[in-house]
Amino acid sequence: MTGPSTALALVEAAPEDARPSDEQMYQRIVEAILDHRLQPGTKLVEDRLGQAFGVSRTRIRHVLIRLANEQLVTLSRHRGATVVQPSAEEAREVFGVRRLIEPELVALYLRHAGDEAHARLAACIEAEEAARTLGDRHRAIRLSGEFHLLIAQGARHRTLERLLRELVSRTSLVLMTYGTPEAIAGTPLDGCRCHEHRALLQALRLGDVRAAQEVAVRHLAHLEALLDFTRPERGPADLLQLFGRAAADAD
Repeated sequence: MTGPSTALALVEAAPEDARPSDEQMYQRIVEAILDHRLQPGTKLVEDRLGQAFGVSRTRIRHVLIRLANEQLVTLSRHRGATVVQPSAEEAREVFGVRRLIEPELVALYLRHAGDEAHARLAACIEAEEAARTLGDRHRAIRLSGEFHLLIAQGARHRTLERLLRELVSRTSLVLMTYGTPEAIAGTPLDGCRCHEHRALLQALRLGDVRAAQEVAVRHLAHLEALLDFTRPERGPADLLQLFGRAAADAD
């Protein structure tokens, strides 16, 4: 087993320009959460993360504080840092808030966006469908959330975009926690379903605000209805294997 002194030696041995920035570490951890490689409830041990990234515990702690501020990680004195594991009530709250703000984002999108923005949405749908065809469920879920974020970007409302970005991340945690396909009679629970995204894009292209808003709300309600609030336990992730230099080189 690698001890603290070995981990420190690894940090000191790494050239300064080879070490990731705080932003890069933050992005890699967020991507691992959104890609479902880090499951809800996973302990994020500072020593292990520092060894994986080749940086000090102090820098890791700064990144974890940022993740905690965005409600992706829980920090406690006794347990340290863990990936947030939302309760059933919190899961319903996330979808409830999304149903409140996404109709407004749809209206703002139609006020500001045009053919170029529509094309980005179409490309996102194509990529999502390709991921599903390849059986890449993790990438499909990420692209599913990206579709909604593209609408927020097109709406040109920075505050709502930031809020939705946080909610999309929390939605991914909800899906990881309660999205068990076996419990839903074989219905695939891969985040947002592509045909609903296509229906929303069609309404946006027609410029029909009310229709687009109705599709968006119905779509979120359908997704929430598929959740199953029983979840089998899963094994912990190996942080060194997940974030180590060899893993980074393979990405």
